[in-house]
Amino acid sequence: MSFNTFGHVFRFTTWGESHGPAIGCTVDGVPPGLPLDEAYIQQFLDKRKPGQSKFTTQRKEPDLVKILSGVFEGKTTGTPIQLMIENVDQRSKDYGNIAETYRPGHADITYDTKYGFRDYRGGGRSSARETASRVAAGAIARLIIGDTITIRGAMVQMGPTKVNRDDFNWETVHKNPFFCPSAVTAESWEKELTEIRKAGSSIGAVIEIVAEGVPAGIGAPLYRKLDSDLACAMMTINAVKGVEIGVGMEAALLTGEENADEMTPDANGNPVYLSNKAGGVLGGIATGQPVVCRFSVKPTSSILTPKKSITRSGDATEVMTKGRHDPCVGIRAVPVGEAMMAIVLADQILMHKAQCG
Repeated sequence: MSFNTFGHVFRFTTWGESHGPAIGCTVDGVPPGLPLDEAYIQQFLDKRKPGQSKFTTQRKEPDLVKILSGVFEGKTTGTPIQLMIENVDQRSKDYGNIAETYRPGHADITYDTKYGFRDYRGGGRSSARETASRVAAGAIARLIIGDTITIRGAMVQMGPTKVNRDDFNWETVHKNPFFCPSAVTAESWEKELTEIRKAGSSIGAVIEIVAEGVPAGIGAPLYRKLDSDLACAMMTINAVKGVEIGVGMEAALLTGEENADEMTPDANGNPVYLSNKAGGVLGGIATGQPVVCRFSVKPTSSILTPKKSITRSGDATEVMTKGRHDPCVGIRAVPVGEAMMAIVLADQILMHKAQCG
């Protein structure tokens, strides 16, 4: 048994390896009659694809998507949608020297422990290359949630340097290579990451995903909470080590008075929240406020500095990883986080309709 499927009503299964002939996904549970073509999906894949700046891996993948099933005459049919993205710029020879050696920080040793062998070419199934399939599935999920919900993501911290919230501007996110909402911070990050990249090292990041227009009532108590599904979704992204909703870990520093999101009625008696420390979710159910989720991404483990490790036969060794790698993998995690937010919301909306009409 393996676990390559995510979701309940809206479900997708990814397949393929980093250096195989192709990667892709099968998306099931999509309502019939939705307009869908490859160009629509491609716009989201283009945000994630590698080689767009000197601060991401220089692997040149066009990430062109092909729809193999589930669409007829430009509309979804209600049957499984099969998507394929060919790999065209593999350099498997870059990984020949680690075929019998475990790279510290990678899943080499755990995959080998579980399966008895591993695909060492770029990490195989554990590679972040898999996330292109998620972005493709997320594009379809956006058709289900509709235009009334807006999903936006940004990198709000790189290493110890956080974005100044006074400079936060969503319009700035797509005007720099970092998905950074502050032009001032982006400039400082460029200098810092240039030095890290030239040193063959890497650094971590924090990504913030915000969904506005989420209808109040979406989500379910206890075991299908909107926030627990979001936490699960974000934790499945490669290199993610922590997730928080709303103020997250900072809630532990607050008093009850400080943490409570007070309400006041509008002219029609509807609630107006005076703050959003809960991140748009109470008891696992959406409040109608923006849903705010953040996740931390560890530094890329593929670095040029030799690190102590062992071989498959148990001998001591040192590993220096060659090849093309992201000095900050958090950059390309932004569109992936947006996709996973869309996927969770689409799934929750379909479940809500199934129960509540």
